[in-house]
Amino acid sequence: MPLSKPPLWERHSEREAKFTEFGGWDMPVEFDSIRTEHEAVREDVGIFDVSHMGQIHVTGPDATELMQRLTTNDVTRLAVGDSQYAAITDEDGTIVDDTVVYRLPDGDGAAADSDEPSYLFVPNAGTDEAAHERWIGYRNEWDLEATVDNRTDEFAMFAVQGPAAPDLVESVAEESVIDRSRFEATYATFDGVECWTARTGYTGEDGFELLVPTAEAERVWSLFDCQPCGLGARDTLRIEAGLLLAGQDFDRESNPRTPYEAGIGFTVALETEFVGRDALERANDEGVEEQLVGFQLIDRGVPRHGYDVTNTDGRVVGTVTSGTMSPTLEQPIGLGYVPVEYADPGTTLQVVVRGQRKKARVERTPFVDTV
Repeated sequence: MPLSKPPLWERHSEREAKFTEFGGWDMPVEFDSIRTEHEAVREDVGIFDVSHMGQIHVTGPDATELMQRLTTNDVTRLAVGDSQYAAITDEDGTIVDDTVVYRLPDGDGAAADSDEPSYLFVPNAGTDEAAHERWIGYRNEWDLEATVDNRTDEFAMFAVQGPAAPDLVESVAEESVIDRSRFEATYATFDGVECWTARTGYTGEDGFELLVPTAEAERVWSLFDCQPCGLGARDTLRIEAGLLLAGQDFDRESNPRTPYEAGIGFTVALETEFVGRDALERANDEGVEEQLVGFQLIDRGVPRHGYDVTNTDGRVVGTVTSGTMSPTLEQPIGLGYVPVEYADPGTTLQVVVRGQRKKARVERTPFVDTV
């Protein structure tokens, strides 16, 4: 099956970007170097093409109830322009995906005079069709009145990130956006193109994410005079920030985890009713046996996904889910699941790197200061 391409694939190719397959997409992994792009975002500003992320639009009289029953957070807390991080779980409380849910203006995508609630949620790369089918299936099973549209192909998605990102976006937007707080969003116009503009991101830095109509993607991208960044820097940045990557830090099939194990229990609103709620209430009451921790290698080496984690006696107690050489810290760092008795910061562990046990220390996450 051929890979999907972002709308700006040709432009990125002309820029001599290196590409990689990710979630069924052919995406730029690197434009100049991962370190150059990483440092631009940590110290100044960079722009990412993240058009591989899904966009599912939900509107209608029962849109709020549908969103509430299929995500773990409390959707009713969202006013227009608000957003929240949430998990999508199955009946066992296992994470199917993680997502950001945005409350759009009422009637967005419906009739002009409609006052029906509207939402956008962003599933991870390659999961938009499954998410769309999930929402449709449960809507029909529960006999709810809501329209669910997969609009992934209709939009490009850009992330402008870094300490200088808010000022850059403010200078380009035709309406002021600088007063938006974290996880707030609005429609803003860029060279005549209306874009959903959210103060969200996946780097640990300040910045905005823009949903741009596909036909106007190049026009809007060209407005941002800053370092283009690929998925390589996005990965090193999010690991430093201690942020999860679907398919690595949790996977419903190969590494099933609850939000409590994955360290995102704050997304679970047990006072609401959602798929998996009862299982998660039990998990919350009983506690977890394993949890995701951050660690830093003390010995020379780089931890990678799938490497064993052992205790000081050499007994395997866990597995690395994500790892990298941190460009900011210039130290090898990673994430992995270990039994709770090994999860306290300062605990000494070992990571098996190419057959050799390397000393590691459990650290608090995020590894670097974030917004």
